[in-house]
Amino acid sequence: MTAPKTNPPEAAWALALFNRSVLKQAKFRQILARLDDPAGKRGLDIGADNGVISYLLRQRGGRWHSADLNERTVMSIRQLVGSDVHQIDGGVTPFEDAAFDQIVIVDFLEHIPDDRGFARELARILKPGGKVIINVPHLKPGSLLNQFRHVIGLTDEWHGHLRPGYSPEGLRQLLGPAFVIEESTTYSGAFSELIDTALNGLYLKMQQRQRLGGSSSKGTVITESDMRKHRKQFVLLSVLYPLIWSVAKLDALLFFTPGYKLIVSARRVSKAGGRAAARNPGSVTKDTAPPAPLS
Repeated sequence: MTAPKTNPPEAAWALALFNRSVLKQAKFRQILARLDDPAGKRGLDIGADNGVISYLLRQRGGRWHSADLNERTVMSIRQLVGSDVHQIDGGVTPFEDAAFDQIVIVDFLEHIPDDRGFARELARILKPGGKVIINVPHLKPGSLLNQFRHVIGLTDEWHGHLRPGYSPEGLRQLLGPAFVIEESTTYSGAFSELIDTALNGLYLKMQQRQRLGGSSSKGTVITESDMRKHRKQFVLLSVLYPLIWSVAKLDALLFFTPGYKLIVSARRVSKAGGRAAARNPGSVTKDTAPPAPLS
């Protein structure tokens, strides 16, 4: 998947990076596969990294708001999408009750202290029958790759993680009776994650040598200023991308193992407590690779 060809100049750097990241592309594919048609609806994306996912979601239609934890990431998102970008702290959000038709949460829950309290906040701001899509690290205790990451310095602390990840059942319990799980799927196999580990390992070395400022409470976020500073490295990444893409495709050989990313879609139960609002009242699990009004 690549980003659309015609885009405003201010988005060029983020889309160029997106088009050279197999993980970002895979993540967005998973989100789109579960997204309700946003036309005529209000949506909220939370934790969308440097803003490229916020930007791409707004290209699908509807009225979107965006939010994240860190001032640096909020500024990057605002640079890409303009208005309706909010800084939040993982607690009460500045939105009215039942403000949104759907909410997309990208790599956010693992960064906040009170994830259970935030799940209750989601239930408050999502309309009955509305959808929430949650992307988090998949909890894989005993993973040799994760152990290796910690050895080379890519720890949960470096990523800004307060917890290593979630299981499908853990997310089900976290969301509680206010939501009905529609689907739970893992993706991103060992080959894709090895690429990500190598790239992050190189970036960590650059941070240590050059005292880069890319880390935050959301881990490492590459902004436009970072891209300008390290243009040569991005050119090298572009040259290597066909090889990186080919290696990531080897994940297909590991179809029998759960992936390192977990994505869940769920429906907000109607206030009456029934499941009529959910399109599919059952659930499917696939372990494969002060409030302000909205205008």
